[in-house]
Amino acid sequence: MTELDQRYAALLTGGDAEGMAFYRALADAELFILLEAEAEGDVMTPRVFDLEAGPVLLAFDSEERLAGFSDQVLPYAALPGRVVAGQMVGQGPESENRLALGLNLGSGAASEVILPPEALDWLMAMLDQAPAEVLEARVAAFQAPSVPGAVLATLAGALAGVARAYVVGVQYQGGRRAQMLVLTGVEAAAEAKVLRAVTEALAFSGLDASALDTVFRPVGDALLARLAGVALVLEGEAVVEGGPEVPVGPGMDPARPPYLK
Repeated sequence: MTELDQRYAALLTGGDAEGMAFYRALADAELFILLEAEAEGDVMTPRVFDLEAGPVLLAFDSEERLAGFSDQVLPYAALPGRVVAGQMVGQGPESENRLALGLNLGSGAASEVILPPEALDWLMAMLDQAPAEVLEARVAAFQAPSVPGAVLATLAGALAGVARAYVVGVQYQGGRRAQMLVLTGVEAAAEAKVLRAVTEALAFSGLDASALDTVFRPVGDALLARLAGVALVLEGEAVVEGGPEVPVGPGMDPARPPYLK
């Protein structure tokens, strides 16, 4: 079984967390899509099948499953799932007969499913959430964070290239309260990539990315001394400092991924 098989099987018997995990795996997966003809440079035309449910673009999560679809050699392209979904969503919601994504159709795989356009819209909304504006200069006080352990565990997996991460509650001048993520040791050229990974991890954990203000600081920065004894500290894929899990605060209920069957 592939990872998508496992994630989809878990989705069918699980809840929101399993749904999030499936969509994240789909975004990260390399998908093999059928084309009308061999691609010419960057120009490619996906082959569309008119099914009873509407027009469908076929994609497979392995070359073997693609090859099993037909006895003939078929033109195809290998693209990340997020790219495929992005191109399909780019049709615009006003388009008639919007494409659905047929995943592993005809293969007998556990992840054989048709993803409707609405599911792809939801996926891209999760991937495209922009980080919140950082108001570090206006912090009045740091406080113990209010982020659930499940979110911290997901976040830890997105810290490649980060020396250490600090999660802390903040109260800004004017009274606004939020959570802050301070990332240290990230090279300037890699900040955008790290921020994208963190934003996606937050989206798929069920926490709105706008609920966590993210800043970058060098190792040894003076700000870090102010966080001692208050912040949770993430290093690698484990929480190495901090207290027990804090209940989810108001407005942090998990986003619900589309239900598939």
